[in-house]
Amino acid sequence: MVRETSLELLMSRPVQERADAARNREKVLAAAARLFAEKGVDAVSMDAVAAEAGVGKGTLFRRFGDKSGLAVALLDARERDLQQRILSGPPPLGPGAPARERLVAFVRAYLDFLFAHLDLVRMSETASPGARYRIGAYWFWHRHVTILLAEARGGDADALAHTLLASMQAELAEVLQGEYGRDRAVAAVTTLATALTAETALT
Repeated sequence: MVRETSLELLMSRPVQERADAARNREKVLAAAARLFAEKGVDAVSMDAVAAEAGVGKGTLFRRFGDKSGLAVALLDARERDLQQRILSGPPPLGPGAPARERLVAFVRAYLDFLFAHLDLVRMSETASPGARYRIGAYWFWHRHVTILLAEARGGDADALAHTLLASMQAELAEVLQGEYGRDRAVAAVTTLATALTAETALT
């Protein structure tokens, strides 16, 4: 229970804002989602998002900073949904299954999320050097994987968790999907997760 509580502390929370600020935020996010879906993330400028949302450019930049900030905000609710399913959903993704099964379920669920929002995740992860590791959701995923690896195999679970998550970076996922297709990409990462929790894995 202590370990699951530590995950809850890392879970992203809805932004608390004044009513007018919240309305503007939703207008911006809805506009960005429409434009990104129609034209692709790379082809949409912040100016275009501001015009579509009917807000000033200054308001947009102050609130989100840049396109990567927009990407993080758009992903937030989707990440919270996955986090909640990890914390309290049915097994094997949620509690109640062996650690090895939960780890494989997480890998598959995360990759489903990743491939569904690949451009946005790539934008959020590559905006600047180390951007991926400044996103709060990353540390939730890392803590969850660390807990499962520690239960399944012991050893240096913390470092191994980073290593497994590195195989689920958006840029790598994009390459794997392009070269081998999504099914083979998912199978490859699942194989890594399974190998890390095998009884013969080195500790």
